[in-house]
Amino acid sequence: MKAVVLVIGMLCSYLVAWGDDHHQRTPDRERYGFYIAGNRTWTRIPFKLHSNLIIVPVQINGSDTLQFILDTGVGNTLITDPTIFQKRPLTLARKVKLIGAGEGNNLTASIAINNDLKMGGLRASHHNIVILDEDILKLSEYVGTPVHGIFGYEVFANFVVNVDFQRREIMIMQPKKYHYKKRKGDRYPITIHDTKAYTDALSVYDGEKSMPLRVVLDTGAGHALLLDRSRSTSAVPLPAKVVRAQLGRGLNGVINGSLGRIEKIRFGRFELDNILASFPDSSAFGMKLVDMPERQGNVGCELLRRFNVTFNYPERYIVMKPVKRLMHETFEHDMSGLELRAKGEQYRNYYIGKIIEGSPADLAGLQEGDELMFVNNNSVSNLTISDIYKILQKGEGKEVSVLVRRKGELVVATFALKRLI
Repeated sequence: MKAVVLVIGMLCSYLVAWGDDHHQRTPDRERYGFYIAGNRTWTRIPFKLHSNLIIVPVQINGSDTLQFILDTGVGNTLITDPTIFQKRPLTLARKVKLIGAGEGNNLTASIAINNDLKMGGLRASHHNIVILDEDILKLSEYVGTPVHGIFGYEVFANFVVNVDFQRREIMIMQPKKYHYKKRKGDRYPITIHDTKAYTDALSVYDGEKSMPLRVVLDTGAGHALLLDRSRSTSAVPLPAKVVRAQLGRGLNGVINGSLGRIEKIRFGRFELDNILASFPDSSAFGMKLVDMPERQGNVGCELLRRFNVTFNYPERYIVMKPVKRLMHETFEHDMSGLELRAKGEQYRNYYIGKIIEGSPADLAGLQEGDELMFVNNNSVSNLTISDIYKILQKGEGKEVSVLVRRKGELVVATFALKRLI
């Protein structure tokens, strides 16, 4: 399935922070790192999967439960919504600038020191956090549920992390207590560079030949496969048929590009057909990541969720066990032409943000700013934004009826879904 994930992919998978040298840096002795409470060797943590993004419950300094995206490669714990600490300010040490993907300018943020973090049985003391000065990402509006921040690498770097997408559960284990067995899946080597995990286990078939790729494993991206043609010496050719789209939002704004299909990919010994791939514009992606090592793109959760995945950063390998019923599930994109934004309390009011010209929704007379009320006689109050996208991408030719509110009036529109790519 393909949900709203392409709107949010590459959140801050390529994050670089720096500050003025005259600011006093936090001493290393204050950084105690993550640990599992009670001297246990493992802990299980439930998660929610929204728009193909892993959302975990987090508490900071005894706060109410916050929702964070678990990202394999983001190097710092990042608060994207600074309003959550207005009543209980954190201890700020210095200002920093942030560089990331997107077509806008650099952002400013603050470093908060000496914080306590709790995620289930996982703990961190004297933990440093980066807080954006402004919620530029607006992740909650795209995901359709409150999202307060992003973190991950510090967890993956110190533990073995199993992500069971079927059970919606993460298992965090002490590396010395984890022993690989073949029944757990196939093992593939990875390399770690600047908090990112790279693998050479993926190759694409473009109709004539198979091309091996080096890709980043990125749980902070909801797409299946992103291919960066701007920086690679062996770029994958752009498919004959593509559509222009807003692929995502990075730290520095919108990421525009094209969507196309790759005939076949091979991940280790597993083959998947007709993959939906994103091709970002160089101005929004490749040109912003000039200091990164050579790689051809990244793999996101739309592909990873078809496996039970174990990340072993300490020993430099991953374990992939396929979920058989998902290996032949088609990769789909929205077939209506609608892009939704969530607003209101708990982000459960949905508005049309964009409409592709000439798409089924456009031809049916829907307009930007329309508030969605019903989809196929189902009240949107009972649907998540992911539920709605599933309806809008399931079955070419299937008729969809929606009721929207426009300037105080109710409007009904009916259209047939059409595969745009």
